[in-house]
Amino acid sequence: MNEKVLRITEYNRIIDQLMQCATSEPGRALCRELVPLCTLSEISRAQDETEDALSYIFRKGTVNFGGNRDFSSAFRALTIGASLSAPELLHLAAFLENVALVRAYGRTGTDGTEEEQREGVRDTVFDLFDCLVPMTRLASEIRRVVLSEEDIADDASPELKRIRRGILQANEKIHSQLQRMVNGSASVYLQDSIITTRDGRYCLPVKAENKSQVPGIVHDQSSTGSTLFIEPAAVVEQNNAIRALEIEETREIERILAELSAQAGEHLMELRDNAKNMTALDFIFARASLAAAQNASRPVFNEEGRIALRKARHPLIDPKRVVPTDIALGADFSMVVITGPNTGGKTVTLKTVGLLELMGMAGLHIPAGDRSELALFREVYADIGDEQSIEQNLSTFSAHMTSIVDILRRADRACLCLFDELGAGTDPAEGAALAISILNYMHVRGIRTLATTHYSELKVYAMRTEGVMNASCEFDVETLQPTYHLIMGVAGKSNAFAISSKLGLPKYIIETAREQLSQETRNFEDLLGELEDSRRSAEKLKDEAEELRKQLERREKEIANREQLFEKRREALLQKANEQARDILAEAKKEADEAISELRRASLSGGDGRHADTAQMERIRSSLRGKVSSRNEKLQYRAEKERKGHVRAEELVLGDRVRILSMGLSGTVSSLPDKKGKLFVQCGIIRTQTQIDEIELIPEDAAGHALSGAERRQRGFRNGGGQRTESASRGEMDLSRSSGISAEINLLGMTTDEAVMQLDKYLDDARMSHLRSVRVVHGKGTGALRGAVQNYLRRQKWVKAYRLGDFGEGDAGVTIVTLD
Repeated sequence: MNEKVLRITEYNRIIDQLMQCATSEPGRALCRELVPLCTLSEISRAQDETEDALSYIFRKGTVNFGGNRDFSSAFRALTIGASLSAPELLHLAAFLENVALVRAYGRTGTDGTEEEQREGVRDTVFDLFDCLVPMTRLASEIRRVVLSEEDIADDASPELKRIRRGILQANEKIHSQLQRMVNGSASVYLQDSIITTRDGRYCLPVKAENKSQVPGIVHDQSSTGSTLFIEPAAVVEQNNAIRALEIEETREIERILAELSAQAGEHLMELRDNAKNMTALDFIFARASLAAAQNASRPVFNEEGRIALRKARHPLIDPKRVVPTDIALGADFSMVVITGPNTGGKTVTLKTVGLLELMGMAGLHIPAGDRSELALFREVYADIGDEQSIEQNLSTFSAHMTSIVDILRRADRACLCLFDELGAGTDPAEGAALAISILNYMHVRGIRTLATTHYSELKVYAMRTEGVMNASCEFDVETLQPTYHLIMGVAGKSNAFAISSKLGLPKYIIETAREQLSQETRNFEDLLGELEDSRRSAEKLKDEAEELRKQLERREKEIANREQLFEKRREALLQKANEQARDILAEAKKEADEAISELRRASLSGGDGRHADTAQMERIRSSLRGKVSSRNEKLQYRAEKERKGHVRAEELVLGDRVRILSMGLSGTVSSLPDKKGKLFVQCGIIRTQTQIDEIELIPEDAAGHALSGAERRQRGFRNGGGQRTESASRGEMDLSRSSGISAEINLLGMTTDEAVMQLDKYLDDARMSHLRSVRVVHGKGTGALRGAVQNYLRRQKWVKAYRLGDFGEGDAGVTIVTLD
């Protein structure tokens, strides 16, 4: 890519931002060298890397590669077997520790275990993480031996430990001897009672006039000459011994460093690979970090010269001030002519397109909406800004024309060309004609082009030429501020008169200037103004319609939520009601079972206690009636009573089927109502007294049809026997039918649920009829029906016993049940 377009579009400033995102010097060096790539495969690979690294950052946070540095000199030393210094070894240890952290970052987290990652689909950075070799033992050994850049551990080797112990003992011995001299006879000859060193040897500060009193070697004197620093002869040998030990220490340290260097040299290949992979990862993650900072997304590349930027933002403008805009080129039209006033954002639009194209081709994400499209171009050429050069004796027009000539000579269909203020800097008529000719040359050759202009002639050219699109940068004349919003398909006004008027230019001057324009130009500008007003009105209507649509969507959503909430509440209430009804019926059934048992025991007592038994049965009957009445109130039987109305006395005949509403029982009339409306109803073995307004008729013929009072009298209607009554269908207790119950029930052909329901009702009737034993026919088959029957019988406390039928009784297809 040519250097000029990189400079004009300020691509280098993006590279500076990218370098700040890198955390190591080798990574920054790669960022500094980043240029747009040439092939679609290279661009796709780079975009994949940036996208995958950005995914890691979103899931796991950022990662630091600061331990990586330029190890080229250290690696060369290791190649020839030379030793590394202590600082170089420490840098190597820090690097290996950083390698371990980066490897752990890349191989663990939300993506599953290491084994799962190996078996799954790998992303583009997985292999870079996977090839890192931490070499923990080497790093730990360096840390154990080298404490700092100037300090080696005492236990780095036994020999070093011995030498340092000897130095320490010699130092203590010298100190003791000199201290005795300082505190003894030599104290009167000393300038200060201290022990000092000169050139690494211990000395005493002796007064110059007492030099002969302290025999030894003079190593230094004070600036005034009044003090001499003398190494007493008594400690010369000991100082020599310390010096010899220090030399041995230096040699041992060199040996230790050489040994560590040799260990590192054994892993030179791994160290080189680590440095290479860490640098590559730093470079990739720098691109991802820049994308995160710019809220950028991956562009989609094509080879058809098509650009479609959605909500594109210039990355060098403050995000709080930048206005996203949509820009299209290369699909239905190969050229866009952008018009509008100065400072309206035309140049910013050109630079945005050029810069985002270069960023995308370099593998960087772009600050634009998802699925924005960019094309693969061989070159991007730009003529933007003032190219005037005093040194080369070029005017603005000459400089621009020199650049344009160079572009026309080099550009082809695989290039993108950007022209700012094409034809400016010379006579307007000639400049406009020249600009139209240049654009037509580009258009005929199918070169993707964006150009900005003020010339009305170019606006007309774009309107009349197929494949060329007008566009304008919106400008608010009231505030004299650009909106930086690009409007495709509409030519823009320069607004020179309106801007001048707002800035205070006298109205008569503006009117005089307007008269200088040709009628055709005035008509064209007025047409553009009308189009702009129409566009604004259409935009306003569109915004209002969009707001109404959003309000309707919100309203529909609220209604749907309310309906869903209502449905949930309704289902909850129904479930609660069903549960309450089930509990009520279960309790009523339990109480009925207990009452039946009491009645049975009373009826079986017989003998002289008949009156007492009758009174006891009446008490049980009254208690049962009260309890059932209470349950019926909970189940809202009163509503049924009010709906049906009362029975008139003249309608009743003996034997009529009736329902006692207060008790929920069915029976037959055994006495007609007296003057107070009292009558007796026979309910199975119970004969109960009730009021006429507490009963309702259950008239039906053999087919189950209701009969009138006359028909009932004519037919002498009595209990229809065997017909299913309305009360039975409503789950009421029909005690009148219990007297004709069969000793056998046939369940063949039923499902298990149906069979259990029928068996439950049948056994209730059988108990009320005082049957001691019944026969249940269920067949053999798969055994499912037999199992369901016996599971049901096992749970009933009033079933005394049950067994399969014997030979001649039905064998395994029948169960004999003994009732309590």
